Amino acid sequence: MLELRHRGGCPGPGGAVTPPPREGEAAGGDHETESTSDKETDIDDRYGDLDSRTDSDIPEIPLSSDRTPEILKKALSGLSSRWKNWWIRGILTLTMISLFFLIIYMGSFMLMLLVLGIQVKCFHEIITIGYRVYRSYDLPWFRTLSWYFLLCVNYFFYGETVADYFSTFVQREEQLQFLIRYHRFISFALYLAGFCMFVLSLVKKHYRLQFYMFAWTHVTLLITVTQSHLVIQNLFEGMIWFLVPISSVICNDITAYLFGFFFGRTPLIKLSPKKTWEGFIGGFFSTVVFGFIAAYMLSKYQYFVCPVEYRSDVNSFVTECEPSELFQLQSYSLPPFLKAVLRRETVSLYPFQIHSIALSTFASLIGPFGGFFASGFKRAFKIKDFANTIPGHGGIMDRFDCQYLMATFVHVYITSFIRGPNPSKVLQQLLVLQPEQQLNIYKTLKTHLIEKGILQPTLKV
Repeated sequence: MLELRHRGGCPGPGGAVTPPPREGEAAGGDHETESTSDKETDIDDRYGDLDSRTDSDIPEIPLSSDRTPEILKKALSGLSSRWKNWWIRGILTLTMISLFFLIIYMGSFMLMLLVLGIQVKCFHEIITIGYRVYRSYDLPWFRTLSWYFLLCVNYFFYGETVADYFSTFVQREEQLQFLIRYHRFISFALYLAGFCMFVLSLVKKHYRLQFYMFAWTHVTLLITVTQSHLVIQNLFEGMIWFLVPISSVICNDITAYLFGFFFGRTPLIKLSPKKTWEGFIGGFFSTVVFGFIAAYMLSKYQYFVCPVEYRSDVNSFVTECEPSELFQLQSYSLPPFLKAVLRRETVSLYPFQIHSIALSTFASLIGPFGGFFASGFKRAFKIKDFANTIPGHGGIMDRFDCQYLMATFVHVYITSFIRGPNPSKVLQQLLVLQPEQQLNIYKTLKTHLIEKGILQPTLKV
């Protein structure tokens, strides 16, 4: 087909090839038509090679080197590759979980830094794949603009977070007041500068490819930055909304792998040949049980259930509050068949435990589709892992492909079924108002309370 394009011929009805016009001859004898035909041929020459590419034409990315520590290689040298990989994954998994517990102990601010670090590394891994695939075209400014857009989008989202949760601190700093007041305009101006740089970087014969890469960068930003922003929003609602969903996904990954490793016989999906129905089902039941128990354990402590707030008087994040009804034990009547089995009429549960069943179910049934999506992506570019950052696991994105989908679900779940007015946030918003506005709000509230009979007209507040 490409050869026919270059020769000027094109298929006619029934697949016959219509020969090109003879020299000095144009269709209809029109010089304008001949000029148009030359332009079309030039466009075909320019983009024909790009259009004719298929999945098999995508260059293979060099395999990453093995980064397994030498001490592990020597200790496991006598095992088969299957069991060697099992031990490497197990040891590194326990190490990562231990580090995660340490960061939890260090507080919510360190968790936010962890989320930011993971976001940047995932972005780097995806962008690097694009750069390796298309570097032969020598596209200008691709990586530079990609990182610039990452900076712009982070500036926008984290600026919104500062405006929402640090307003009392911002009011004391005059420079920050200016940045917050014009935050969205500054964010747009920064993005607009990057947009103009992209237009100026367009190179003849590579327009379409450059727009492919422009879209690549923006989809990567959508996957990484926006989702990590939602993770941090969930964290501000209370550390339990951060820990239970994330640990449920981790539990599902581990238990599905173990069930599949020891009992797996039936393939689950072609995108991931190693995934089995036995692992999928075993991971589901294990994750629901784990989430229910974890919710019970964490609901006991203010440190995990209270919203994360910034206190300007101590200049740090605090998690102190009177736990809401969601984290107070309630008595529930048991269904008749459970009454006979358990020999009791009621059971005491934290309401959050019921919500944890929904979170765990999503983590084990829908969350894996984030991993299947990533598997399809890797197959499209003929790579095994996104990177070789973690021996036996691959890249950071290989471990967090399901977490991003989970973060969006938790945020939607909170806003749809859980969230009510946040008193501290309402108070912060009142404090930034002018005294006259505060007085008007006070008078309106007082009138409303009197009309409802909650406040007596002669009673002073």
